Amino acid sequence: MTTTPAVRSQEIAEKRPYRLGSHHLAGRDVPAAGTREVRRADPATGAPAAVVVPATAQEVAAAVAAADEARAGWRRTPPGERAAALRRAAEAVRAAAEELGAALAASTGRLLGQSTESALVAADLLEEAATAGLGPAGRTLAGAASALDVVRREPHGVVAVITPWNDPYPAAAGLLAAALVPGNTVVHKPSERSAVPGWRLARLVATALPPGVLDVVNGDGETGAALAADPRVALVAHVGSTASGRAIAQAVGARGARLLRENGGKDPLLVDAGVDPAWAARQIATGAFTNTGQLCTSVERVYVHESVADDVLAALVEVAAGMRVGPPTEGETELGPLVDDAQLAVVDAHVRAALAAGARCLAGGAPLDRPGSYYPPTVLDGCTDDMDVMREETFGPVAAVTRVASFEEGLRRAGSGRYGLAATVLTPDLGHALRAADELEVGTVKINAVFGGAPGGSADPRRDSGAGAGYGPDLLAAMTQLKAVHLEALPTGGTSSVA
Repeated sequence: MTTTPAVRSQEIAEKRPYRLGSHHLAGRDVPAAGTREVRRADPATGAPAAVVVPATAQEVAAAVAAADEARAGWRRTPPGERAAALRRAAEAVRAAAEELGAALAASTGRLLGQSTESALVAADLLEEAATAGLGPAGRTLAGAASALDVVRREPHGVVAVITPWNDPYPAAAGLLAAALVPGNTVVHKPSERSAVPGWRLARLVATALPPGVLDVVNGDGETGAALAADPRVALVAHVGSTASGRAIAQAVGARGARLLRENGGKDPLLVDAGVDPAWAARQIATGAFTNTGQLCTSVERVYVHESVADDVLAALVEVAAGMRVGPPTEGETELGPLVDDAQLAVVDAHVRAALAAGARCLAGGAPLDRPGSYYPPTVLDGCTDDMDVMREETFGPVAAVTRVASFEEGLRRAGSGRYGLAATVLTPDLGHALRAADELEVGTVKINAVFGGAPGGSADPRRDSGAGAGYGPDLLAAMTQLKAVHLEALPTGGTSSVA
């Protein structure tokens, strides 16, 4: 049964638990057969919000079978028709942006305006992939004049797409589009933490496609493990936690399939001498507090040159103290709740341990005493690299600050650790900027802007942050495999049969 936008919006407004008890297989919504349930609370109030019924192993197998059956027809579909289908999906997502925004805010606590904008970004990604899919799909080689040598790009077959809860719309749309446009079919599992918005987006895309081309299974880690282990899945694309990424890598590696993964981050921000302290503080706050610190590229470690540290911290505390914390649907709210109490416990544990080990709390520092999973914007000074708040993913609104005596010390410490997703450097020194771009072993280096960047870029995360391009034209290339073709005409007077 399809839930209409009006019904869904009413359920969100009344805080009634929404039961997500179906999957999308071979073009139809199929009632879930499983008995397990995942219960989710409204992060803004703590009230019951959703019940998700995970797919059984048999339902996962049925979804893969539907995608496998559809792949020959989808591969033979002319590229222009595949692109047109993605454009129809983009139009459907754009038309439903407000409903999608409400669903995301209710599920994860992300601010309503940001949630709606996230849905619009997803629509843009679908359209961009549709255009890119009509570009070059191979190359001609310099062979003999009597022959034709080409390298073709061909789809892998069935692709499993497993996406996260914290920014589910762009993550899903980017991967789905990149997989679909060259002719792969897809089985998609959204995160159980954002199952309702993930389901809604995926169904909008699926209904613009032929049956079986995009199948959607709801569920948790068990569901994802069954999907990654299916021998008919040729490639798995995963965005999520490092622990999940490792488990998926083991399952995929054991059977020789391919894997793209973008996993956790512990992104540093380095403030050099000579920067404007108030501007640096705003950059830190943007990086650490946007989406309540729940982005893979959130700023989680801050290294500040000692010559500007006092002024930067004073300005940062002022920003943190002035932020309005509240429900994501209220227009004046600047910081919403964390996704759930489990994430709240992680953030609180990291901060408590840092304070016990000698860090100083300059702002925030404890859960707010109100219903919901609220944690205030927090600023810690005197953090050391052996603290969990500087080593492990905190994924909360915490700016953990370390003072450094030189740019060289800050660069060295910023480049340490087991993650390598992104890093930001604020500096007026061109030489320092060039050194940072060259020496930081991360997928993305940002100079003098914590967020931003032109479209069309690509990056490979390093170390525990993953492997393989997570976006851009190189992601589109990774969703294909290469085949060399050598063609010669039969010799003059030759025979067309082989003795």
